[in-house]
Amino acid sequence: MAKYTPQELANVLKDGLLSFPVTSFDAQLQFDEENYRKHLAWQASFPVAGLFAAGGTGEGFSLTPSESERVVRAAVEEVGGIVPVLASAGGSTAQAVENARAAEAAGAEGILLLPPYLTEADQGGLIEHVSAICRSTSLGVIIYNRANAIYKDTTVATLAERHENLIGFKDGVGDLEHDARVYAKLGDRLFYLGGLPTAETFALPLLQLGMSTYSSAMYNFVPQFALDFYQDVRNQDRVAVNKKLNEFVIPYLDIRDRVKGYSVSIVKGGLDAIGRSAGGVRPPLQNLAPQDLADLKSLIATVS
Repeated sequence: MAKYTPQELANVLKDGLLSFPVTSFDAQLQFDEENYRKHLAWQASFPVAGLFAAGGTGEGFSLTPSESERVVRAAVEEVGGIVPVLASAGGSTAQAVENARAAEAAGAEGILLLPPYLTEADQGGLIEHVSAICRSTSLGVIIYNRANAIYKDTTVATLAERHENLIGFKDGVGDLEHDARVYAKLGDRLFYLGGLPTAETFALPLLQLGMSTYSSAMYNFVPQFALDFYQDVRNQDRVAVNKKLNEFVIPYLDIRDRVKGYSVSIVKGGLDAIGRSAGGVRPPLQNLAPQDLADLKSLIATVS
């Protein structure tokens, strides 16, 4: 049973930093629940507003439905009494409905709806896709504007009118005109979060478009730095933000951009670097090369 109504959850999430914990794997790349729980407990010991289990950084795309449910349930049991735990729903409409129902049964507080798998869809199809998930659960639902799920402002408005439990809009594209249209039309009906890879890079300008929060992957391994950065953004302290961008975030991006898929791999690399390993990544992702890991470890040392 969720502790928050959808609107209460939105109010909690909109004014704090959000993060997607990695999913711990053992040497055979099977879910390592004990290590995952330890990671979640550490993550929840800092004042983060919400944790999204089995999301993108958590390699949710590589988890089976039963694994996803197990990951979400472990997260809820471990830290659900401390911080809101949200789950992801993805794949086909039927699979996303299954994910949402399983997450609610596991005690999650909300759902991030990922783009539907592979196929292209026009706005009418996206409306029916989102509607099916919203109808399947009483939890708050956040739509993820990315890839083959680009929601026009009018589409978002239609969905918000139909479904009270639609609470958020996450953007992973960075089309400023599009984001401005959505916020102008919906205003405070939803809360808005940035979801571009390494969201810190875009956080300050997107704040001006109504995106009061974002999902931080680097919170996984430098949580205090991530929280300090978020506070600088909310304070609109451009000098402090640029200092942190130049000293850590941009060099981090340079390592991330060396290999496709490193946006997830580098997070697990960061945990390796600080001695809190969560195991390797599942194919088709690949772990950081030794030199890349060494460079990341040296970079982390500058802010630890």
